[in-house]
Amino acid sequence: MPKPTPEPIDLAKLPELARAAMCAAKFPFLATLDGEQPRLRPVSPVRTDGFTVFVANLRSYHKTQEIAANSRVELCYLDDRHDQVRITGVAETVTESAVLREIWNENPLLRQYLGSVDNPALIVYRIVPSRVRFMREWALEYHEVPLP
Repeated sequence: MPKPTPEPIDLAKLPELARAAMCAAKFPFLATLDGEQPRLRPVSPVRTDGFTVFVANLRSYHKTQEIAANSRVELCYLDDRHDQVRITGVAETVTESAVLREIWNENPLLRQYLGSVDNPALIVYRIVPSRVRFMREWALEYHEVPLP
């Protein structure tokens, strides 16, 4: 069987290619550490600003404790063409009421399940990227996506 040939990449378009893959994939996987044990789970972003991703969570979930102990995380998007975007960064708890209210108003599922933006069970993380990488399917090579 011949080796697949990946589509060439215009490096000037890396941010655009990465954002398109993120949009197509919709649901990334979030990696955290539970002590020395890596944990991985799908998450549903409630907002994306460039490569900064916001993820809602319940305080009772175990990943809340994991992020409190080590806020370094990674998101991995994999679209249906197998293009990947990996966002390495730090998860910060969103405390700005205006940002929380905007996210609340943009997400009907949050409103349906949690009833109020002031629900103490709700926690929203802002994952601030320190590194973004893009890989085209079968290329087996990551490209650094420039951050603003």
